Amino acid sequence: MDTADFLQTLDREGRLLAAAAAAAGTDAKVPSCPEWQVRDLLRHTGAVHRWAAAFVADALTEPRPFGDLPELDGAELVGWYRDSHRLLVDTLAAAPADVECWTFLPAPSPSPLAFWTRRQAHETAVHRYDAEAARGGTVSPIAPDFAVDGIDELLRGFHARSRSRLRTPEPRVLRVRALDAGADAVWTVRLTAKPPVTVREESGTAAAELSGPADELYLALWNRRPLPNVSGDHSLAALWLEKSAI
Repeated sequence: MDTADFLQTLDREGRLLAAAAAAAGTDAKVPSCPEWQVRDLLRHTGAVHRWAAAFVADALTEPRPFGDLPELDGAELVGWYRDSHRLLVDTLAAAPADVECWTFLPAPSPSPLAFWTRRQAHETAVHRYDAEAARGGTVSPIAPDFAVDGIDELLRGFHARSRSRLRTPEPRVLRVRALDAGADAVWTVRLTAKPPVTVREESGTAAAELSGPADELYLALWNRRPLPNVSGDHSLAALWLEKSAI
């Protein structure tokens, strides 16, 4: 997927999120995030959109905190979220390809613009699922190639950072495999007392494997759904559930 693909996905996912939130109502509980109601979901995601847009729009080269969350609720809060999403999409669409700004993941991206477009597409897709879970009914599909990219970002980006809590006192190897996305949709995660080291290949013998269709595995690894299939040492699956939250 390229930056234009991610931008198109971000645009679609944000509009679906807003529609689901409006249908659910801001009082609705979010089953996939038990501490949240829809109002919390909208405030968080809208604030992230505005935060991300500012780095690109103002070419900020240093980190900055999130802004204050709005006190709005109901239809006004949904409208604020729509405006936040539109600001982000328009900012990314208008930005020069060579914009220089701060990013926070070590996973390689062609440019800061590519990084932010990709990251916000996945941020929005996961939270769109949350909004649709709160609304109830059928949830929108996730394309296998997009799901595979999100798994890669999670394993080789987020969990490559020093703050990852996915660690073991003795070296262990965990395999992750998307069953419907081709031979290269497999990751080997080497766990030690240090941050995990992940390669996108089947390397060595794994103590456990997490597998399933790409879309189900994507949501499961983001702790939105149960893990589809676990083989081998189930304690490593339990470790993921306990320690992988971002």
